[in-house]
Amino acid sequence: MRKLAALACALLMAATAQAQVQLELKFARLHYIAYEPVIATVKITNLAGRDIELRNERQQHWFGFEINTTEGRILAPAPQDPEPPLVIEAGQTVTRKINLTPRFPVHELGPYHVRANIYFADLDKFFYSQRKVFHVGDARPIWQRTVGVPEGLPGGGGVRTYSLLSNRFPDHTKLYVRVEDKSSAAVYSTFSLGRVIAIDEPQVELDRQNELHVLHCSAPRTWAYSRIGLNGQLLARSTFMETKTRPRLRQAENGGIGVRGGMIETPAAAAAPGAPTAPGAAKLSARPPNIPTDD
Repeated sequence: MRKLAALACALLMAATAQAQVQLELKFARLHYIAYEPVIATVKITNLAGRDIELRNERQQHWFGFEINTTEGRILAPAPQDPEPPLVIEAGQTVTRKINLTPRFPVHELGPYHVRANIYFADLDKFFYSQRKVFHVGDARPIWQRTVGVPEGLPGGGGVRTYSLLSNRFPDHTKLYVRVEDKSSAAVYSTFSLGRVIAIDEPQVELDRQNELHVLHCSAPRTWAYSRIGLNGQLLARSTFMETKTRPRLRQAENGGIGVRGGMIETPAAAAAPGAPTAPGAAKLSARPPNIPTDD
């Protein structure tokens, strides 16, 4: 009887420990293209029956990911600052969106197996999410141009290569832009400019600062205009509706680029803080890049 009681007590303690923290991991899509932001949504639920604090202790980071390739190779994360402690009230759920692209080398083509983990210092125990899979492929290049970076700008004297890429999904096609320095193999940014339909080829122009201007048909009689900087930033975005005239990119005498024709529906605006920039380690609390989406 004593052995049965001890076993029951051990099972109860194990069940209680397992129920302390619950993790849920999701991805918006199964397929991504190389260097595109891969956004993981992590939900952390406190089931301890009391407020808890998640913190680094015993040389353990309280939050992390485990990512494996199909061959079983474990990807090492990039160096990053420790996450600040997180307090979760009893019964509450905290949701975070984390861009895995700057944290892990997930740009090689193929599938990746991911699970999130939490270290709960009070129990000296790790908790894990279910394992999820996403695939990385590459898109079809449709335009490319290498330009110099003007002196006086960040990276002045260097070069950048702009590429437009097309990726077909089961029910739509998306247009992507990539900005890189091929001489140093540095990819500054890859992100979607939105859906594209085959009424007309995307229009592309470079202004006197070598910033990229793209105008493409995103829906019937609807055109999306984007301006992209030399370091991969989305500088402006607007929407034009086709009226009696179809929108077209035009170069002004001063070297600037504008849209002629059609009627503007959404005025261009500078990208908000957090727009795509050169890759760097992001905190758990940091929001993902301010990339345009149409999912």
